[in-house]
Amino acid sequence: MPERNASVEAFIHLSGVRKVYGEHLAISDASFDVMPGELVSLVGPSGCGKSTLLKILAGLLPHDGGEVRIGSAAHAFDPARDVGMVFQAPLLLKWRRIVENVLLPAEILGLPRRESRERARHLLQLVGLSGYEEKYPYELSGGMQQRAAIARALVHDPKLVLMDEPFGALDALTREKMNLELLRIWKEAGKTIVFVTHGISEAVFLGMRVVVLTAGPARMADNFSVDLPYPRTLDVKTHQRFGEYSRRIYRLLGME
Repeated sequence: MPERNASVEAFIHLSGVRKVYGEHLAISDASFDVMPGELVSLVGPSGCGKSTLLKILAGLLPHDGGEVRIGSAAHAFDPARDVGMVFQAPLLLKWRRIVENVLLPAEILGLPRRESRERARHLLQLVGLSGYEEKYPYELSGGMQQRAAIARALVHDPKLVLMDEPFGALDALTREKMNLELLRIWKEAGKTIVFVTHGISEAVFLGMRVVVLTAGPARMADNFSVDLPYPRTLDVKTHQRFGEYSRRIYRLLGME
């Protein structure tokens, strides 16, 4: 697990970020930092603006107020090149084999074909899909398809991975397995990850820190570190501190 160092510059800095759709205020005030190599959970109820905030970080939407800074003066950030996205649905192209699906971002960016194919195969091994490279999406389970989507998000070696409720459509057991897999992949790939979820337990289990957004318009209600050891196993959910963190979020969302 990467350790937070006060002398290291934040990789993502948001201050007073606002987003307006017509007369609808979608995000009223979002302010938090993400350090290099952190996995930060962004949790809140459906419709609170989590996905909108993720799109702003990805450069897909402009913000209407406040400050958004990603990268640094020494390391310029290009959203088209430096962001990997994982959505709730895998969005694999059914007519392409799995390895060809993973290669798609590299093809769009015009990266060298041979090196990209080698990286794609390495990533499929990393996410536990070695031997499935030549399969089609319909031959894989939902969890396996989402693993392929994670490999696709990493194939062009992005600096930032944004995950928008990627396990929300999976059954409970598969979702827990994917949580464990994500922590393993994060540790091995060493990427900065912002993980959006409306699952309180999932947010606490995954995150080095948790950012809590209230119901729309999104307003940041809390931003706290999760003092639970890595590597995490499902047993951590029985710890007293895990329950305390979960109850903290429930209280903030008025659900206790």
